[in-house]
Amino acid sequence: MAESDPNSATILTRNGNTVTFRVPMAFVRRGGRKAIVASDGSTDSPGVITPRSRIDNTMIKALARAFRWQRLLDSGEYGSIAELADAENLNCSYVSRVLRLTLLAPDVIEAILDGRQPDKVTLKALILPFPAEWERQREILRSLPSH
Repeated sequence: MAESDPNSATILTRNGNTVTFRVPMAFVRRGGRKAIVASDGSTDSPGVITPRSRIDNTMIKALARAFRWQRLLDSGEYGSIAELADAENLNCSYVSRVLRLTLLAPDVIEAILDGRQPDKVTLKALILPFPAEWERQREILRSLPSH
């Protein structure tokens, strides 16, 4: 027979050999990964392990492409976005949208590379038109709807 205190998180058996901890929590998907959410809704409670980062390889590849393409244009290897798009066998419009990623605020780029970007910051959201002013970019990214 087990002894139990309804206000306690432990249950002890009569022989005292077994201790069971009951911790209310839920598992949720965030950015394609599972996270543990404590009963108070937080993911950073003591003892709760959360993913360290959410590195989005698709966004990192797009950033790398954008900066490589910008370097090719700046060096004069390609005279226009249309020439570059033809050489890469891609749509000119797509190349233009990806190239805009080079205008992102440095802290936004760093957060993406470190996997610290909010779940709502996706490549789909980033290739939409955005202002060149870094503070306005941050405001827009903060106001994106959650998925």
